[in-house]
Amino acid sequence: MNGSELRKAYLDFFRQRGHAIIPSAPLIPENDPTVLFTTAGMHPLVPYLLGEPHPLGKRLADVQKCLRTDDIDEVGDTTHLTFFEMLGNWSLGDYFKREALSWSWEFLTQVLKLDPERISVSVFGGDEDAPRDDEAAAIWRELGVPESRISYLPKKDNWWGPAGQTGPCGPDSEMFYDVGKPPCGPNCRAGCPCGKYVEIWNDVFMQYNKTADGKYERLAQVNVDTGMGVERTTAVLQGFEDVFLTDLFAGILAKIREISGKPYDETTARPMRIIADHIRAATFVIADGVSPSNVQQGYILRRLIRRAIRFSTTLGMPQGSLVALADVVVRDYGEAYPELVSARDRIADELTREETKFGRTLARGLREFEKVVAGVLERGETQMPPADSLKLHETYGFPIDLTRELAAERGIAVDMDAFQALFREFQEKSRAGGGSFKGGLADHSEQTTKLHTATHLMHKALRQVLGTHVQQVGSNITPERLRFDFTHPERVTEEQLRQVEQLVNKAIADNLPVTVKVEPLKDALAEGALAFFGERYGDVVKVYTIGDFSKEVCGGPHVTSTGELGHFRIIKEEAVGQGKRRIRAVVEG
Repeated sequence: MNGSELRKAYLDFFRQRGHAIIPSAPLIPENDPTVLFTTAGMHPLVPYLLGEPHPLGKRLADVQKCLRTDDIDEVGDTTHLTFFEMLGNWSLGDYFKREALSWSWEFLTQVLKLDPERISVSVFGGDEDAPRDDEAAAIWRELGVPESRISYLPKKDNWWGPAGQTGPCGPDSEMFYDVGKPPCGPNCRAGCPCGKYVEIWNDVFMQYNKTADGKYERLAQVNVDTGMGVERTTAVLQGFEDVFLTDLFAGILAKIREISGKPYDETTARPMRIIADHIRAATFVIADGVSPSNVQQGYILRRLIRRAIRFSTTLGMPQGSLVALADVVVRDYGEAYPELVSARDRIADELTREETKFGRTLARGLREFEKVVAGVLERGETQMPPADSLKLHETYGFPIDLTRELAAERGIAVDMDAFQALFREFQEKSRAGGGSFKGGLADHSEQTTKLHTATHLMHKALRQVLGTHVQQVGSNITPERLRFDFTHPERVTEEQLRQVEQLVNKAIADNLPVTVKVEPLKDALAEGALAFFGERYGDVVKVYTIGDFSKEVCGGPHVTSTGELGHFRIIKEEAVGQGKRRIRAVVEG
């Protein structure tokens, strides 16, 4: 049975038992600020689990897109994933443990034809918050599971939720399949992490609501929330310990092998798995409206893409490979998730932009990283100096996560606490230097940030077109437009304004990287950075460099590359005093 057949069999089974089939919710939760992504099928249903009537009734079933990044560094083995699909059936105040467990058993043994003698289960063992789930254990025994294959486990193993900090939760009962490995010891049974028992289904009995003060209150309406991972169950059905060998990843792995010219073996398996997982995840995240950025969901997306880029280089894959891989994901999953097809062009654009941007950063950063590592090894040390980690981050735009990962591969540790402390110190110095400059930003919103970067581009373009006598004497930037005051003795002609627009839009089209470093003001000036309000800066300043086009002392914020700006257009030029002109401009699209 392949992944598509598993999805269909599951939904058909529960449709026949009175369940309405609901579509997958987006990966971005709409009403839960405590989590970045939908990490479980219950997320979109929280209001209904708390008692609000669902328009389709009390019995529901679905296939939910999920994304979990807690174990992102573990991806690369045979089981860990960031994006995954969760099959789920729900009872909103209707049936409870007996029906849920009986149907789970029936589906596993009668529909999937799994050997009942190889299925073990676990139930909640009880603690100070709730008693042992003897009811579930009794039902399992009635279904034919002997006591020897029932494990009573603590809350960390057999209690689900809440998905965020608060919400519905309760004891669960997990089903495990014995994959045939020898036991690791005399106490090896369901729940043992040795790999002999693979969890394939989890029935959660939502009897409680965890409040903000950590208390567990009984729910007036008890519910059932079950979850079966598509990838893990497909691996069991197809006889693989490696989920990446299933049909769910066959297409993308084939494309990786084709592009890299390398087989999937013990030397290439880890990077290939990471690329396959991360690009599959990134494709779904972009389709749900997220763009790479430095905050929240955008940060996770950027991290996924950049890890995929980094490992693709180790396989010798050329730039542009990620789009080809995403096309395979769209092809293989487009029927089940039509939003992927609709977003195909946007997915390609976002991946291309990020791959181009990070390609430059990666090349520069890797060169500097190798110098740092050589120094550490020459000194016979095993830990990277925090100052070097900070330099890689601030000067070369090298993500600290990547520094840590690469260093670990060379047997070198990165002291994250020391790095964070030094990073905060530099931030304070930077704020001291940049905060006293009255730059005129209304806020730090995305659009204002874009216009701020456009102001730097326009400033340089004005100096190229009109002459180096042009100096900034004031600015005011809102999310709607930029206003820039500068020295110039006469009206700027229409032709000159057109030339300025062309220069700025060419810089945008070239997708120039925007980098920042913190350094003494005197060093910044010596390097040619523009700073016309010298007396207003502190001794330590931020210097923003835009490719080879512009370099200015500035407090920020700015975009990470000019390609993010859109089309630049001047809307007005006027005089504001003797020898002083003002331009208003916008960025569009």
